[in-house]
Amino acid sequence: MKTVRLTMAQAIIQYLMAQHVERDGVRQPFFAGCFGIFGHGNVAGIGQALQQYPEFRYYQTRNEQAMVHTAAGFAKMRNRLQTFACTTSIGPGATNMVTAAAGATINRLPVLLLPGDIFARRNVAPVLQQLEWGGSQDVSVNDCFKPISRYWDRINRADQIITALPEAMRVLTSQAETGAVTLSLPQDVQAEAFNYPEVLFENRVWSIGRPIPASELVARAAEMIREAKTPVIVSGGGVIYSEATEVLASFVENLGIPVGETQAGKGALRYDHPLSLGAIGVTGTPGANIIAREADLVIGIGTRYSDFTTASKTAFQNPAVRFINLNIAEFDAHKHAGLPIVADARAAIDELAKALQDHHTTEDYQARVAQFNGEWDAEVARLYNLEHGPPISQAEVIGAVNQASEPTDVVLCAAGSLPGDLHKLWRTRDPKGYHLEYGYSCMGYEIAGGLGAKMAAPEREVYVMVGDGSYLMMNSEIVTSIQEGYKLTIVLVNNHGFSSIGGLSDSVGSGGFGTLYRYRNPDTGQLDGKKLPVDFASHASSLGATVFEAKDLPGFVKALEQSKKQKHTTVIVVETDPEERVPGYESWWDVPVAEVSQIESVRTAYAAYESAKSAERDLL
Repeated sequence: MKTVRLTMAQAIIQYLMAQHVERDGVRQPFFAGCFGIFGHGNVAGIGQALQQYPEFRYYQTRNEQAMVHTAAGFAKMRNRLQTFACTTSIGPGATNMVTAAAGATINRLPVLLLPGDIFARRNVAPVLQQLEWGGSQDVSVNDCFKPISRYWDRINRADQIITALPEAMRVLTSQAETGAVTLSLPQDVQAEAFNYPEVLFENRVWSIGRPIPASELVARAAEMIREAKTPVIVSGGGVIYSEATEVLASFVENLGIPVGETQAGKGALRYDHPLSLGAIGVTGTPGANIIAREADLVIGIGTRYSDFTTASKTAFQNPAVRFINLNIAEFDAHKHAGLPIVADARAAIDELAKALQDHHTTEDYQARVAQFNGEWDAEVARLYNLEHGPPISQAEVIGAVNQASEPTDVVLCAAGSLPGDLHKLWRTRDPKGYHLEYGYSCMGYEIAGGLGAKMAAPEREVYVMVGDGSYLMMNSEIVTSIQEGYKLTIVLVNNHGFSSIGGLSDSVGSGGFGTLYRYRNPDTGQLDGKKLPVDFASHASSLGATVFEAKDLPGFVKALEQSKKQKHTTVIVVETDPEERVPGYESWWDVPVAEVSQIESVRTAYAAYESAKSAERDLL
């Protein structure tokens, strides 16, 4: 067998360059390059290899957590068919990735992590940034990646990558098991040479198939759908990832079954489709939650039924409700004792459609759904045009961005009060136009994830909507976006604190304690003094962004118009009234309240909580 002598790091980069994926006859490289920050743990290994092979593009980032968010945002936009590798030094550089790695795994997005690690030969230990543990010499901080990685390995010998790399690719390209994959690379081994078989670096194509459902399960599902009087579809992210939106639209139109969308599944139907109920669950619309409450059959397609979707198990109240779950992941297909159809979403919908060609729900049921759709659109229009303030409402900000954007533009968010309002209010017109990281709802994802989305779809405008809290946590990738020439339009909503948790604090009787950005008040000893004078405009400008400030709605609309003319990243700072909230509609979320308290408002909240919790059901 022919061999080639390479360092272990050089071999890794050569291998990654040779990996491709194919779905529906379309083939593409799986890796778009590598994000990285170099230190003593990787500069002479992976760093040197990236320098040697410039065709595998290296991108310089500012924060290790951010680089993984960017890779995840890219992978999400590319429907998990392409991603990035991320390399860091040992120690804090590695552990900075942990939060974003957890987010990638929870959201089932493929990202390859290549953190440096301690010396495999051990004789120079403890090296700088090494964790010492008296119970073993084979533990490092990288062990903390184990529970949040779908595959984890420490490469203590240069030849071990021959078997480790294919296993990493197996997991990364699995539609059911994908997430963060971590290969911990001791810094000495990265630089060691080995005679690798040339066959390891031959082009390999990983086929992303469309598993079809078992015929007997399709027949049983069709029978359950025929028997149902008030069925509803819960559309999750699997519909988007499998590119099943067109077949879903045809399916529901032929059968007359309404669709409620999760955060990941929003965009499965256009907002104005007569069978679209819009958002479902805690942040859902009245129609979606009323229909869900009454449904005798729930058809979950590509959803993992998070507590926001099920409204903490209070959403589905029909005593006779049954579930059919179409999912590529067996784990999710079995939830709620549903009929498990383990298959690709598009393939499963196609098979169900064939079995139900002559079936449809009643005209009265479809008319009721269409009425809910129209009533909700009127409510959205009302909230878009409140004429509140100044400061204006967050709903008006969302409305202005929605109306300024083109149908194929992307709105992106992750944490705070914005995701709930966007889920309800954003009028989706394109399956990839709504990009929310809400599996982990990680503050700091927004700008970094927005960069990833823009890199994946440079032809689209990307509107990053971020609250002041998330902006202060992580804004560093503004610099990267400018360095690489990827324009973002960042709408920075300043509500002077943690608005979402402030509202939650109010609901549990705590009055927003610890959620406002205020000076400490010498009279009360609490953080309830004057507002902190953070100058977001000056800060963003100092990073190289073009900045506009808006004091009212006309000024904000004008800033959006001006931002379209810019060629590089633009930040629009707008103040909103945190007390002018979008209502909740026919739903509830389980957030425990203190059972005993000296505060009257907490005792009142606990009584309400106990009453609401009684509606939770074990969907067995």
